[in-house]
Amino acid sequence: METIRSKDGTHIAYERSGTGPALVLVHGTTADHTRWQTVLPMLEQTFTVYAVDRRGRGQSGDAANYALEREYEDIAAVVGSIPGPVNLLGHSYGALISLEAALRVTNLNRLILYEPPIPAGVPIYPPGARARIQALLDAGDKEGVLLAFYRDVVGIPEPQIAMLRKEPAWAARVAAAHTIPREFADEDYIFEPSRFKSLNVPTMLLEGENSPEHLKAGAAAVHAALPNSRIVVMPGQQHIAMSTAPELFVRLVTGFLTEPD
Repeated sequence: METIRSKDGTHIAYERSGTGPALVLVHGTTADHTRWQTVLPMLEQTFTVYAVDRRGRGQSGDAANYALEREYEDIAAVVGSIPGPVNLLGHSYGALISLEAALRVTNLNRLILYEPPIPAGVPIYPPGARARIQALLDAGDKEGVLLAFYRDVVGIPEPQIAMLRKEPAWAARVAAAHTIPREFADEDYIFEPSRFKSLNVPTMLLEGENSPEHLKAGAAAVHAALPNSRIVVMPGQQHIAMSTAPELFVRLVTGFLTEPD
């Protein structure tokens, strides 16, 4: 793992592998850089991949007080440290962070956002979900926190949860459970479309055909705000196509990032 110092002095770690154009991967809530293990061998064939550990998990540092803006600066620091044009791909909460980081860098080539939890008039979380998850965390039930988040917030079906529990990254997800309550975007983030009207970077918004309506609404809101974007729907998929359809996911990502301007 390599590290870079973010604007506030926090060390942000990433794993670099593969050869080719730069591709920074930003995981979502509960995960760390190992989230990408199912697709990394395929991506490494075409790209130099920088798989980030977001602050508070993996080998990255953290700060005493959490602020969402520091996460934008973290990803901007990673992207800005890479020579030449950089592609940026964010999943879920990592997609929200990547969208904001895109406003803070000058060397972005293309942007991929997979279902950012953008507040768009459709409730993202059930009432009281944050408090219930915090109560589980206070009781020391980290795996219970993780399962409650997947079942009650993200709406991942039980067969897909079972699939996630078999992945090597599950232990890291449990270890990062303490970061879940601080990542409730509908309570802590305000989406202002006008701020993105000049973000002319080619952008692909990935969504699962069977994903929750609030995630589709968020993608539509971002698409309407960006001047150079497209929505691509993955048939039969939901929020974790990297696990449920890795070949499809990589084919869409690679196709978009390598197509002629």
